[in-house]
Formats: sequence, C-alpha cells, structure tokens
Amino acid sequence: MAEMSPEDWAFWDTWMRAQRLLFRELDRALQRDCGISKAEFSVLVALRQPMRVGELADALGWEKSRVAHQLTRMEKRGLVARTEDGASGRRTGVELTAEGRRLAASATRAHGANVRRLVLDRLTPEQAAAIRSWSEELAERVEPA
Repeated sequence: MAEMSPEDWAFWDTWMRAQRLLFRELDRALQRDCGISKAEFSVLVALRQPMRVGELADALGWEKSRVAHQLTRMEKRGLVARTEDGASGRRTGVELTAEGRRLAASATRAHGANVRRLVLDRLTPEQAAAIRSWSEELAERVEPA
C-alpha cells in the first residue's frame, strides 16, 4: 500500500476541514432559523410517512436506543406521536404531528436555501458533475450494494 505524500495529506486535511466547517454552519443555521438540531431535522425528513421505530433507526443509520431517546424529546415538543401496535399494544410506530409536518416543511426550505447558498450556487456545472460522480464512486466503494 502506498504511503500518503505531504500533498495527499494537505488535500485530505483541506477536505476534512471544509466538511467540518460546512456541517457546523448548516447545523447552526438549522438551530438559528428553525430552532431544531441536525438530529431533529434528520428525523423530521425521514418521517415523511408513518413507520415503525426500527425502520426509522435503519433509515437514519442510528441505534434504536438513540432513536428512542430522540423521539421522546421530540414527542415532548409535540413534533411526533408514537402509535401503538394493535395486537401487542406496544408503542412501535411513529408519525409526524401537524406541528411536525409544518416544521419539516419549513426546515426543509430553510436548509435547502442554506445548501444552495453555501454550496450549489458556488459550483460550476462541471464541478458539480465531477463531485457527484466522485461521490457516487466513493459511496459504492465504501458501501457496496
């Protein structure tokens, strides 16, 4: 395996720094503009339709315990409602409340505007195509189908 050159490390450090700064700014904007965290936004976006808690955990790539804790906090804020399984009576499903749907729509618009402002509007079509292609290849290498 080839070692990384100083130029390789400089590229890697720059890419990692850019990601940290971008994600930090997007997270701050969600908090500032919508009063929600990145985790809450992720749940709101994933819950476009009611689903089981396990399905939500899979969709988010989170452990079930993390989902359960997040849902408890969001339920207290009136953003989600848990539903019971008719047979067992266990609270195994979750859905957005009317307030959750309203916030999901408004946060999606705000987040999209920030992504556009910080990233998309700054790319040429050629840069966007190259980044998309490279990202798809990287995703396939890291997580094969």
